[in-house]
Amino acid sequence: MRLLLNYLSHSKMFVLLIILLLMGKAIADLALPSYTSNIVNVGIQQQGIEHAIFEQLGETTYQKIIFMLDEQQGLRFSDAYNRSGSIYYLNDFSDRAEIERITVNAFAMLTTMDEDLATQAVIASIAKEYASLGVDVDTMRLRYILISGLKMLALAFTSIVLSILVSFIAARVAAKLGKELRADQFAKILSFSRPEMDTFSTASLITRSTNDVQQIQMSSVMLLRIVFFAPIMAIGGILRVLSVQTTLAWTIGVGVAAIFTIVGILFAFVMPKFKKLQTLIDKTNLVMRERLSGLQVIRAFGTYRHEQRRFDKANKEVTETSLFVNRAMSAMMPLMMLVMNIITVLILYNGAHQIDAGMMQVGDMMAFMQYGMQILMSFLMITMLSIMLPRASVSATRIQEVLETPLSITDPETTFVPDGSQEGVVEFKHVGFSYPEADSKALDDISFKATPGTTLAIIGSTGSGKSTLLNLLVRFYDTTEGTVMVEGQDIKTLSPRHIRSRIGYVPQKAILFSGTVASNIAFGIEEDPELIQRAATIAQASEFIGQMPNTYQASISQGGTNVSGGQRQRVAIARAIAAKRPILIFDDSFSALDYRTDTALRKTLKRALSQTTVIIVAQRISTIVHADRILVLEDGKIVGDGKHKELLASCAVYRQIASSQLSEKEMDL
Repeated sequence: MRLLLNYLSHSKMFVLLIILLLMGKAIADLALPSYTSNIVNVGIQQQGIEHAIFEQLGETTYQKIIFMLDEQQGLRFSDAYNRSGSIYYLNDFSDRAEIERITVNAFAMLTTMDEDLATQAVIASIAKEYASLGVDVDTMRLRYILISGLKMLALAFTSIVLSILVSFIAARVAAKLGKELRADQFAKILSFSRPEMDTFSTASLITRSTNDVQQIQMSSVMLLRIVFFAPIMAIGGILRVLSVQTTLAWTIGVGVAAIFTIVGILFAFVMPKFKKLQTLIDKTNLVMRERLSGLQVIRAFGTYRHEQRRFDKANKEVTETSLFVNRAMSAMMPLMMLVMNIITVLILYNGAHQIDAGMMQVGDMMAFMQYGMQILMSFLMITMLSIMLPRASVSATRIQEVLETPLSITDPETTFVPDGSQEGVVEFKHVGFSYPEADSKALDDISFKATPGTTLAIIGSTGSGKSTLLNLLVRFYDTTEGTVMVEGQDIKTLSPRHIRSRIGYVPQKAILFSGTVASNIAFGIEEDPELIQRAATIAQASEFIGQMPNTYQASISQGGTNVSGGQRQRVAIARAIAAKRPILIFDDSFSALDYRTDTALRKTLKRALSQTTVIIVAQRISTIVHADRILVLEDGKIVGDGKHKELLASCAVYRQIASSQLSEKEMDL
């Protein structure tokens, strides 16, 4: 739980306040049983008389007590009282504790009772004496009960207020903790490169940022409310029990042992299921996400029932595991209540025998029973926490895996900033790359140079390494061999943020974000209407945007699902143009465009980006036929380098691709 404690330390002042409030609540709760005991013992049985000392007494009783005392004790007793007529009153300057001890000892010697019974005999005599003197004993009793009851109400109200304050503060601390965890995870995920994203599935990252954080947040509330309160109550209850009665303490021990036994058995069976449950939730989220993303394909192929069965299988596993966990947890509370009720019966049975033998008072037994329940509830809370925390520990471990995942691509210790003399220049020097655990190289000995004002095209069959090459340039991966140079500097000596600030990138799959057309084109920059319209015009997107309701303020749904594939590509291209980067990369970004739009787009790009380094990866020959330089990739190697006509004559791979796409007349152009 290092992660949880680390984040809780951010709110240490609130945590300290919670501890102080819980200590106050524990003091209030532990004081209540003693008041219950006093109401029964003192208020009811002793007529409201708290101490075995005569506040006033008649001549006859006074002389009887003096007669029972030795000379020294008699002098001390007589000095403590002042006579007024036939009644003796206890003066204010007497040592009340000593007078009470002398009185009780005198009764004990006379009746051969033990001290406790002698005390009760004195109190009974005091009540009788007061009645004979005309004192209203019933009023004394009622006053004592009323005052004690009001004190109990005040303590109970204080406990409630403190409990509410603790809950309020704990909820705020937990909410802050959840907020920080989500923010830190999101920031960490944003810094991930492709290797890290390959380690975690998207569904798993979503679960870790939502469900796992929620588990941590709920557990932190329980931790703040229980982990400090339960031990205070348990220790305080044990001390109070021992002060009330020691001969019944074994019943509490039996109850605690029974609770730990039940929890231990449940712990052994349920904890593995807790760990499995989080993995199954990941799996269910993955299935759900895949099916929602591929909903059109499912409908097109009519595989609704098949996909329903697949989801039902994943859903059933989660349901069965959840049922097992919840049933086990549900069974625990009745078992705990059974233990507590059995302990109550044991206390009543044994306490009744002790009361009958004169070794215990009724109020003491009631207080003992209440303290016993407080102790058992404290241990019950501790054991409940021991079940909740391992589940939270699983979630914390999963979150920690994300937060502590080492980044494969980081800022170098010493970063350089290009001097600007080679702005827009891209160069690969004998670059090689292999994916982790791959048997062969994805790229092998790739060398080329692209300069501003030129268009470099890359073509090749599927799996030839085109997109991998661009991933190295944007530094989504690091090379395993050779060097990638951007503006005259090895990209490993540049900050990834700086590299990406120099490159405009249009990915293979055009991704739009929820918002407006304008917000998508101006993504990451300030919205400038003129700049947005210019970029849209160059990208051949202004025509369809003008036909949309609200034009540039038209709504774009998540993923751009409310526009066509070609429209998505043109908005994505406009976004890269609006960023005004000296290097512009198109990763097969014209595949969804018709021939007319493709041709018009290439012409406007040539005019508008005359000082920009343009690198285009394409599948269609027509898209790159007028490029200044064309690289042909095959199995990760450059097998052709030149212009269109040169490659038709010198490169068999290029000629084969061209012949499959172009007519003889088009090939001769």
